[in-house]
Amino acid sequence: MDFAHVLGLNKAPETPEQEREKLQLYINLKLASSGQPTCVPAEAERFFGISRDLLRSYREKNRLLSNYQCPVDKRIQTFLDRYLEGLGLESIPKLPGQTFVLDRHGVARELSLPMGEDEFHSDIISSYRVHQGVLHNPSSDRRTTEGSFHVTEDGLPVAGDKKAVPRRTFASLLQRALNPGDGLLTIPFTAALPQPARMFVSLLLRPTVCPAIPGREQEKNMEIRFFAPGNLVSNLDFVESIFGNGGNPHLAEFDAGLDVEHWTGHTGCVILAPHLAGLTKKEVGLPQWSDATSRQRRDGMCWKEEGELYNNGQAFKLTARDESGVIVTMLADNYFGYCKKEVKTQIGYSANLFGLAEEEHAGGALAFPRRNHGEEFGADSRTHEHGYSYEEMAERYGEAMNLRAEGYAIDKKYPSIVYLPQKVRMDLNAQTITWEKDGEPQQIRLKPGKVYMQPNGYKIEMLKHPGAPSWRLVGMNPEGTFCHKPSTVSGGGKSEISKSLDDAVIYRPLFVDELEKDLDQVQEIFDRDYTQRFKPGFEDQDRDATRKPLSPERSLGSVIKLLTPTSSYSDEFNDWLASIPPRILALAFLIKRFYRLAWGDQWRKFLSVDEVDGAPAHELKLNDRRLIASYLRVGFDLDSKWRTFKLRQDYIATEKVQMEDDISASVVVPGNCISGCGPRQMNADHSLKLVKNCEYRLFQRPDDAIHPGFDKQTELDMSRPGNFFANYEPIGREQLRALVEDVHIFYQFTRPMRKLLKTAWKNGSAYVVSSAHPRIVNGAPSKNPRYLQTRPDLVKPERKYIAEMSTRFHRKLGLQDPVCHPVDAVLAGRRNNPPEPGIRSLAVYNPIHYQDLPELFMDFVCSLTGKSPSTTGAGSEGALTKAPFNALRTTADLNNALVSFILTGYPGFSSSAGYVGPDVRIDHDISLLIPEIWARLSPEERSSEFLIEHGYLEPLQDFEHNGKPVLASRLGYRITEHFVHGFFGKIFDNPSAVFTEAILKPETQDQEVFVDGINNIVEAQQRVALQYLEDGSIEDACPPLQALLMIMATGKYAGMDAHHPDFRAMFTREYLLDSDWYRERLEIKQQRDADLWTRHVGNLQQFIDNTDYSDEVERLDIHARLDLARRKLAQVQAPAYLEELSGTLGADPLKPSRVMTEQQIISWGKAKLSPAVDKALKAGSIPDSIQAYKVPSLLQRVKSHFSRTRLN
Repeated sequence: MDFAHVLGLNKAPETPEQEREKLQLYINLKLASSGQPTCVPAEAERFFGISRDLLRSYREKNRLLSNYQCPVDKRIQTFLDRYLEGLGLESIPKLPGQTFVLDRHGVARELSLPMGEDEFHSDIISSYRVHQGVLHNPSSDRRTTEGSFHVTEDGLPVAGDKKAVPRRTFASLLQRALNPGDGLLTIPFTAALPQPARMFVSLLLRPTVCPAIPGREQEKNMEIRFFAPGNLVSNLDFVESIFGNGGNPHLAEFDAGLDVEHWTGHTGCVILAPHLAGLTKKEVGLPQWSDATSRQRRDGMCWKEEGELYNNGQAFKLTARDESGVIVTMLADNYFGYCKKEVKTQIGYSANLFGLAEEEHAGGALAFPRRNHGEEFGADSRTHEHGYSYEEMAERYGEAMNLRAEGYAIDKKYPSIVYLPQKVRMDLNAQTITWEKDGEPQQIRLKPGKVYMQPNGYKIEMLKHPGAPSWRLVGMNPEGTFCHKPSTVSGGGKSEISKSLDDAVIYRPLFVDELEKDLDQVQEIFDRDYTQRFKPGFEDQDRDATRKPLSPERSLGSVIKLLTPTSSYSDEFNDWLASIPPRILALAFLIKRFYRLAWGDQWRKFLSVDEVDGAPAHELKLNDRRLIASYLRVGFDLDSKWRTFKLRQDYIATEKVQMEDDISASVVVPGNCISGCGPRQMNADHSLKLVKNCEYRLFQRPDDAIHPGFDKQTELDMSRPGNFFANYEPIGREQLRALVEDVHIFYQFTRPMRKLLKTAWKNGSAYVVSSAHPRIVNGAPSKNPRYLQTRPDLVKPERKYIAEMSTRFHRKLGLQDPVCHPVDAVLAGRRNNPPEPGIRSLAVYNPIHYQDLPELFMDFVCSLTGKSPSTTGAGSEGALTKAPFNALRTTADLNNALVSFILTGYPGFSSSAGYVGPDVRIDHDISLLIPEIWARLSPEERSSEFLIEHGYLEPLQDFEHNGKPVLASRLGYRITEHFVHGFFGKIFDNPSAVFTEAILKPETQDQEVFVDGINNIVEAQQRVALQYLEDGSIEDACPPLQALLMIMATGKYAGMDAHHPDFRAMFTREYLLDSDWYRERLEIKQQRDADLWTRHVGNLQQFIDNTDYSDEVERLDIHARLDLARRKLAQVQAPAYLEELSGTLGADPLKPSRVMTEQQIISWGKAKLSPAVDKALKAGSIPDSIQAYKVPSLLQRVKSHFSRTRLN
């Protein structure tokens, strides 16, 4: 990728002024060639004078081609012509012919402000050139998605949660969208001219839809065209900064139709039209109330009074789409988030049509465990692996290294990476690294700022302690654990999973009460006989119970386990452990951490405290050096004070490579597809999921940054140049002077933000943005300040390179071989809240739950969320949290997700955010901890079977309360005290103090709240499931999902409840692979692939046959592409291709399955009228809007089914 052209990254070194001059010249050339007014600076007038005739000639050619449409626009227009035919329109609306094409990143940003000025204002936006980028404040600082998604009736079925719009109304609104007033068409760059330029601005995007499958398929993407009136060019700057500029659509090299290896065959179009809000229902062609259908009345798509406004005058988006693969959306607003979410919508649409892939609302991180080696490295057997040597490493990777005669090497790309032999010794105090080569000792200096990598990929760094003057050797595993967090509700910690825990760690001195008395208690711990601590029958849990705590045969982890209460110990021993004060345990662990064999029994003399005013002080020292301990906040107590706990002395937070943060594309492949580039420990019998982040910049809302110095990452990001801000205050000269001079606030900022503000003041910048100063709205700071954060792996490519090279070493992959990081663990996020007025409790989950697929998908269908800072209320966010942004029925996403889980066998875990029980507030503290735990688990330990069998998870059982059943089994399994001791003990000195019984068993906080919370979940699941019956989308669900929805809605399916073994068998891999409906998904994918490659062959042949493009045919090697397309067409048409697809998602039918029998349809008709459903309807368990929607007759449903399926 050309990062400078596509994203504005890695640009040639030049000053911002030089870059702006080039962009301004380029913009003026484009304006002049389009016949628009220009803002030519004096120094460029001579150049423009010389080129005037050339520009006029170009303008005349443009005039002759005014009706010409580039290939992507032609595909969109062809769809519109077909979609709107038969309406008797005078003319079908045409896309803009002449637009200002944004063909490289940065042009849109320069266009968004008047040339030579620092601000621009219109009715819908206020824009500012600030010291570190641009700031755009829309007229309103936030929006809601409620009632805003409208879908045109013809084409694919419209989901019940969307508003259905007649085609004629779509045509009417489209005509108006493409004809805005002069004010909206004004391009801000020319706003200061007497006659400014007025035209549409357009952009091409090529967002990822399906990740690459190494050795089999290239990454797949779709094409999306944005059209915006000139005033809204900042919206296009926003989306191109996130997804990248797709190039000039008029050039053949950027035509997706010729890009046969990457194009999914799908085309999107987005037209920004804020002027549509305010039109009346009558003028856009909606019927009068008496002529309207029941659906139109329910959706408000009719009028009683002529002055009624469409969508009550509020913002909305309207989409038209069908199975042909073209989707067109009008956005009646300029809110930036709507533009991003529409790209998400269209990626999901393409993924569902293409097959194999899913668009997921997810966060994720690749977490590499680290460990503290202290002052020496080389004797730790945990890092030694057989089968690796320096010689083999040098032979395999030598071309990437500068090899040294002494037997080490330096990376050519990043000289800070040093490659060492497998057997080395590092001495921190001497700052030496030593090894032997050919029997001769070798030595180099150990330096900070270097990464030392061994042939097995293990990495060691010399790092300064963040809270002390001391240094330490920190090692990092060669392989990371990919923690994937899909279907995470608002406020569920989607972003937090990839944030470093280091920023949350607190460093404080370690204190003792009275040193000698405390050491006496530690001595008692070290001297005790531990051979009799177990209950009868549990003695085998310690391979050698005679080992003393200070024995070299016991690791620190073993000592922590030894001194942690457990049900395996006798009551007497547990009582003794409970009597030990936490500070004494922490002291014992610290001594074990630093203990050296040479100390023998004299370890006490190495510990001391100072003497102050003639009396012993309390701050502990080791060898006269202050000891600094690390602490972590995990939630708040009842007085809203932090609950802070000491971390293990040897604990170091994982290093994370961010993999996802919102819009992800994933693909499920059989394990053998990546056997040559994936992890060694793979289950070949299961499929695997590969994921790619679709975004290059992330639209962050840094809530905590309002407190200066608190959010270090945000302050660092916002201090860099080239930022895009929204909903921040433009700080002018006087306000900036006051801020810089206010030492009480100014010096709370981190150094990067302080430097930025001082530089802006010194340089005389007109405006600057401060991380702690959101835009003031109605007298208060906005709750929705945003900025675009460049993805961390793009900002720090070296760390990603190190992670990739270490994994490459460990797997012994060649330099040209791809490195695959399939998902290792699925850990969704949920948001829990205590009861409050108008909102029922959801705080029934403990920190981590596991659910079998039926219960997990009950949650996914409902996606129930509690109240959070990012939401105005609480309730269902729809299937997989994506319903507000889904242009299709949600059954397609649910079908894909279910097939994915069954094929991959990933256990469905989830973590809590917000609250655990009504009393314990945890915010996102658990979300931050999840990768720390999972990265330290072996693949066996991550399996639900292992965790259940060994007592790390316990099931929740249904029970009765006040004579009524409580379906607690819907919550699945939850972690136990054993899990806390075994796994959180890897992090905390005293994990049982962190996760108390009240946290592990929220019902102990308040049984009534617990019961109402479960009832709230079950009732919400029933309401949502009934909607699938009401709008008929249950017919599009695969059989296991159909059965699940019926049980959610009525409690039964074919006489089975949720615990029936036959029902649960429907969620197994064996059932799936043997089913006709899964076979049908594979056949549909094969047919769609055959259709796509047939289309590719046609496009390429047509391009070759056009003699006007003979030079481009040769330059782009179109004949080779045609040969490839013909080979691929033959491959996908062959019978063997169907078997190759086994283990993938195939493709969803987007309608009732072909194998669904008439009898099954009749059963749905009966279900619609069953007593259980009827009772639910009468009880008001579903919204009035759904109740008002007329239930089709059985005959109508059967006819509808067979007319839609069009059986072959």
